[in-house]
Amino acid sequence: MDYFTTTGDASQRAVDCVIVGVYDRGLGKSAAQIDAASKGLIRKQLKSNDIPTQLGRCVVLGNVPGVRAPRVAVVGLGAADAFGKPQYQRAVQAALQAISQTSCRRILVGLTLEDAGGADVYYLARYTAQAVGEAMYRFTAMKSGKKPPVMPLARVGLTIAARGDAARTLRGARHGEAIAEGVTLARELGNLPANVCTPSYLARTAQKLARDNAKLQTTVLNETQMKRLGMHSLLSVTAGSVEPAKFIVIKYRGKARAKPVVLVGKGVTFDSGGISLKPGPAMDEMKYDMCGAAAVIATVATVARLGLPINVNVIVPTVENLPSGSATKPGDIVKSLSGQTIEILNTDAEGRLILCDALTYSRRFDPDTVIDVATLTGACVIALGHHLTGVMSNNDELAQEVLRAGIAAEDRGWHLPLGEDYADQLKSNFADFANVGGRDAGAITAGCFLGNFTGGLSWAHLDIAGTAWKSGRQKGSTGRPVPMLAEFLLARAGALP
Repeated sequence: MDYFTTTGDASQRAVDCVIVGVYDRGLGKSAAQIDAASKGLIRKQLKSNDIPTQLGRCVVLGNVPGVRAPRVAVVGLGAADAFGKPQYQRAVQAALQAISQTSCRRILVGLTLEDAGGADVYYLARYTAQAVGEAMYRFTAMKSGKKPPVMPLARVGLTIAARGDAARTLRGARHGEAIAEGVTLARELGNLPANVCTPSYLARTAQKLARDNAKLQTTVLNETQMKRLGMHSLLSVTAGSVEPAKFIVIKYRGKARAKPVVLVGKGVTFDSGGISLKPGPAMDEMKYDMCGAAAVIATVATVARLGLPINVNVIVPTVENLPSGSATKPGDIVKSLSGQTIEILNTDAEGRLILCDALTYSRRFDPDTVIDVATLTGACVIALGHHLTGVMSNNDELAQEVLRAGIAAEDRGWHLPLGEDYADQLKSNFADFANVGGRDAGAITAGCFLGNFTGGLSWAHLDIAGTAWKSGRQKGSTGRPVPMLAEFLLARAGALP
C-alpha cells in the first residue's frame, strides 16, 4: 500500500473517496472543508437526519458539488469530548467497511485531523493502516467458486495539519502496515481448519518465513529429539494423536551481542480435551487453540519486516490433543524438561503442559525477557470477557510495560495477581504438583503452574482465551495480541518516534 500525506483541502484532492467525520454537535475539520465547498450540503443533510452522528454510523455521498472526489464517506464520531483512540479506530473501521465493496483505488482519510484524546499523529496513522488491513482481509483459502470482492485499494492519503507532521505520520503508517500484515497472518493461521493447520503446517510456515527473510532462522525439532531432551510433559499431550508434534524455534537477529526477548506461543492445533473430553457444542472453535502460536509467529514476521534493532526468539510447542487408546489419562504422572514431576488431573489443561517445557527450553538463550502467549483458560474469559487479555508476571515492572504497550496499541490487557496462596491449590500427594487447582481462580492458578518453571526469569504470561477469536456471526480469529506485542518490541527497540 502506498501512503502519502497532505495538508491540502479535502474537497480538492483527486481521489476516489474522501473520509470525513461529524460530531453530534458539529462538523469535523475535513467535513467542514467539504461543507464549504458544497455550499452547506453536509449541514443540510445533518439537519434533515440524512447523515447520522452516532459513533460508527456511516453514509457514502456521491457526486457532492464542489468536491473533486466522486464519493464522500461521512462517518459519525459521536460526542467530541468523548472522542478518543478507541472511537477513532471504530470510526475509521466503519468508514472503510462502508466503502469496502466499491472500486476505490485511492482514498483520503480526513479523520487524522481530529483530536482523538490527544493521540499523536504517529498513532492515528498507525491505527488507520491497521484498519485498512482489517478492511482488506477476507478468508478465502477454503472457499470454492467466485471469491468475495475486495476493494482494489492502492493509495491511502492521510490529512495532516502541518508539513512537520509528515515524517511521524508516514512512520506510523509504515509501522501500522507491518502490524496489519502480522495480524492478517495470525488471523489466517487461526481461521484455517485443524485438518489443514496441523503442527507440521505451522512448522512449514515458520520455515517459509526464514526462507523469505535473511534475518530469520528456523529450527524444527521432531518427537524423537524432544524425547531425547526430556520434554515428557509436552509429549504427554500428543500421545493420543497420530499427527506428530513439532517444536519450532525462530530466531531474529537485529542487534549484535544483546540478550533476546523470547516469545513462547501455545500451539494446540486442535484441542478435544483428550480423555477429559470437552462438550460437543462449539468444539469446532478449538481449532483456535493455536492462536498463541499464530500470534508469536506473526509478531516475529512483523519485527523482521520492519528490521527492528532487537533480538527476538520465538518458541512454538505445537501438538494435537485427542483421545485414543494411547492418550494420557487423568492421574498419570509425567516428568517435565525441568525435572519436576506433574500429576495430570485433567487432560484438558494441556496448554500448560506444553508451555512448561518450552519455558524451560527458553533458558538456553539467556533471555532478557520471556513472554508466553496462550489461549489457556476458560476461567480468564469468565473473569475478563472478550475485551481484555489477562496479564500475569513475576516482575511488576514487566507487567506494567506490557500493559502500557496494550494501551498504546489499543489492544488492552488487565493485570491479574500471582502468589503462593494461589499456588497452594496445585499441591499433589503424588507428584511435585498437579496441572490443575480446581475451579476457583482458574486463570491465576494456571499462571502459577507456569510460574513453577520461570524462577530467575523476567517472565510475563498473556492469557488470550477471551480475545483471540470471536464467536457467532462474526466468528473468526482477531489476530490479537499482535498489536500489543509489536508495540512492546517497538518500544524495546527504541523505534517509536
